[in-house]
Amino acid sequence: MRMKIDETLCSGHGRCAKFAPNVYTLDDSGYNADVGQIIAVPSGEEDNATKGRKACPERAITEVDG
Repeated sequence: MRMKIDETLCSGHGRCAKFAPNVYTLDDSGYNADVGQIIAVPSGEEDNATKGRKACPERAITEVDG
């Protein structure tokens, strides 16, 4: 499973990391540190990654194939 974090939509709410701290990392300002990138979800963290994606009020995280 892989997730893409849209750099134009992330507003720094940090809700993704609340549900999946082992998947989503925040920078010092509270924004997802991986904005603009596609990240690989660690094995066993798929459910948490999905919860974090769904918690984003801006819908800045999307699951991508691969």
